[in-house]
Amino acid sequence: MAKYIFISGGVMSGIGKGVATASIGKILQSKGFKVTAIKIDPYINVDAGTMNPIEHGEVFVTDDGTECDQDIGNYERFLNLNLTTDNYITTGRVYQTVINRERNLEYEGKCVEVVPHIPEEVISRIKKVAKKTRADFVLIEIGGTVGEYQNLLFLEAARMMKLSRPQDILFILVSYLPIPKMIGEMKTKPTQHAVRSLNMAGIQPDIIIARSQTPVDKPRKRKISIFCNVSQEDVISAPDIESIYEIPVNFEKENLGNIILKKIGLKSRKNNLKDWENLIHTIKRTKKKVRIGIIGKYFKTGRFTLLDSYISVIEAIKQASWFHKRKPEISWIGAEEYEKDPKSLKELKNYDGIIVPGGFGQRGVEGKIKAIEFCRKNKIPFLGLCLGMQLAVIEFARNVCGLKTANSTEFSKNCKLPVIDVLPEQKALLKEKRYGGTMRLGAYQCKIAPKTASSRAYGGSETSERHRHRYELNNGFRDTLEQKGMIMAGINPKRDLVEIIELKNHPFFVGTQFHPEFKSRPLNPHPLYKEFIKAALKNKK
Repeated sequence: MAKYIFISGGVMSGIGKGVATASIGKILQSKGFKVTAIKIDPYINVDAGTMNPIEHGEVFVTDDGTECDQDIGNYERFLNLNLTTDNYITTGRVYQTVINRERNLEYEGKCVEVVPHIPEEVISRIKKVAKKTRADFVLIEIGGTVGEYQNLLFLEAARMMKLSRPQDILFILVSYLPIPKMIGEMKTKPTQHAVRSLNMAGIQPDIIIARSQTPVDKPRKRKISIFCNVSQEDVISAPDIESIYEIPVNFEKENLGNIILKKIGLKSRKNNLKDWENLIHTIKRTKKKVRIGIIGKYFKTGRFTLLDSYISVIEAIKQASWFHKRKPEISWIGAEEYEKDPKSLKELKNYDGIIVPGGFGQRGVEGKIKAIEFCRKNKIPFLGLCLGMQLAVIEFARNVCGLKTANSTEFSKNCKLPVIDVLPEQKALLKEKRYGGTMRLGAYQCKIAPKTASSRAYGGSETSERHRHRYELNNGFRDTLEQKGMIMAGINPKRDLVEIIELKNHPFFVGTQFHPEFKSRPLNPHPLYKEFIKAALKNKK
């Protein structure tokens, strides 16, 4: 029978509940248990597909096409799992299901209420994942911060599960201990208030993971123990670190895995974090650098830089760099700067490789096209992802094929030379304003052409990759593009859609309609990213 661990957050958002959850899962895996993870997001949105990445961060996509929170990506990377739509719960999904059931008379005429019917639906979804996966442990991360109205119903579901199965449920609170600059002392009071808020929801945390800039000392652990009703050994220090992949190792230094197993009444079946420890060794010891520039537009929010918008791309770069025993040095390049000052393009020569990631909308597009042209002409290794691939096609059509007005109908609806266009079914959806969950989403097969950079990378002739887009390379222009030297290196055989483009006589110039970064793992980096970094290192020499 599955054991359930609920992870909630205290004091403020962004303190690392997702990677803490993933790290706990990794530790339990290393001790011989089968683990799965669920993310609960308390917003009304049915999924994350319509959210602005600057506000919410990256939209991660699963094999089955679910647009979800970036923490699902963390779970997949740490646990080396392919999760599904069942592993993602939102308030919108839960209410939608309950309302549909009420309309279908599935409640047999009862008055359907927020409590208990909403928490019961949440519990039903959690148990469904446990049954489907046959996991020993189901980790459930409750989004938001305790004390907010938005996640109260999910905490209520957790409380109800604890009441019915007390021996199978654990609660972990990830809370923040600030060190105010003007005081210079680590403060526990915000965490005390967070625990009080959790107590008001009928929940007492079994373990507190204490996030802070520096390790939590014994006096602070003792204080948390006294005021938050936990033993000192159940206060786990979680200081800031350079790499998130170090977290499982740090947690184990605090004996977290054995503490969990003792509380839940289980014994370790094995104990093996060796591969993970070897990865940390590589990360810490690697000194030689590889410089990668990312040309995007989703990282500026006021005076701050939001790296979460491209988190899977960043992690894929890191993983591939570590594979080649190199330390990645990633720079953020604003595409709009190249529109204002084309002369500044020469700075791209300072990088070993350039990536243009996915995105939507016209802002910054012409700057990205100029940057792609510069990479093509100056033999700088280039990787274009989704929109990056589409813009590479537009640049090639304009500047090599002579189609000067070539464009995408995303940016120019009445474009006369739409080298990038939408499929007929997508046109119908856009006309009806049906945006949510209607793109080409999830895993699609890709047949890879022989003797290409992609075939070298994959070591085979076929792959399956995840998508999130509406616009495609227009097959009406394929012959023209190929005649001028563009290689259609990957094709979706079912729809005859171009998945990968490459250029001849270039160190590395690859564009993918899919998002390879979604399938990259710390111990198994994605082959295209590995090949890109390999080319970047040759360029560096």
